[in-house]
Amino acid sequence: MNTNGREYLLACLAAIERTHPAGVEREILVLDNASEDGSAAAVRALGGAIRLVALERRTGKAENDSTLMREAQGRYCFLLNEDSELRPGAAEALLSVLEREPRAGAATPQLLDSAGRPVPCAWRFPGVGTAAIGALFLHRRLTVQSSGKGVRRVDWAQSSALMVRREAAAAVGYMDPDFFVYYDECDFARRLADAGWSSLFVPAAQAVHHDQLSTDLARGLPRIVEFHRNRNLYMRKHHGRVAALAVRALTAWSYALRALAATLIPGRSAAIMWAHARQALFPRRGESLRDRTRT
Repeated sequence: MNTNGREYLLACLAAIERTHPAGVEREILVLDNASEDGSAAAVRALGGAIRLVALERRTGKAENDSTLMREAQGRYCFLLNEDSELRPGAAEALLSVLEREPRAGAATPQLLDSAGRPVPCAWRFPGVGTAAIGALFLHRRLTVQSSGKGVRRVDWAQSSALMVRREAAAAVGYMDPDFFVYYDECDFARRLADAGWSSLFVPAAQAVHHDQLSTDLARGLPRIVEFHRNRNLYMRKHHGRVAALAVRALTAWSYALRALAATLIPGRSAAIMWAHARQALFPRRGESLRDRTRT
């Protein structure tokens, strides 16, 4: 799935070619999300058997990933963002685990940053408890689940590179388009778990996820709005209004403390932390990414 990431997309497709497991039948689908950088033309120029779905109107990630899974014909769908690059053996390792675990609905590789360092990519489901853990700054120790050297069950995983059993996705109605971006995969994993499917972390599989997020507050504010708006949507959907309000307060508190600390730490942006704190407390305020697609 690609939005104005032409060069990342071409690198992603090249990595698929380099790392595809021998003897495994495949199809490659590219959904171009109304890009303005020539991405669709670049895919057409590659030729081959790539199926291009070129949208004229920008839509959300959950809706786009659902479109790809509905269009796919295989038993498994390997969802990739345009800025994700598979490492050798990644697809093979994930396929092997899903074949071995028939009730696993999804499996995630270990994500790496652009420098090749492991980054958190699987977590416990959000709730009042995990928000309290975050307020005590114990998030990495008690909430992050993408750790260890063996395959382990996790609550939910980032969908930048996520292999999904298509049967399981269809059984729960794919992803919820009410989540434009952020928490779409979390809601998806929650519904998979409620239906008896598990999610797995497979550290033997690795994929690089390049970080494209801007550190400029003016450019990044719609993403901050979208993030907290969808976090609140998830909480209200799965835990109710009271729990959602508690999470908003705890999250705002933790970001406010980070903002205060950022005033003393060189290279940290207090303004971004304050923006997160305000948005966590008042998620309906501001212009989100979804709002910008409507203008």
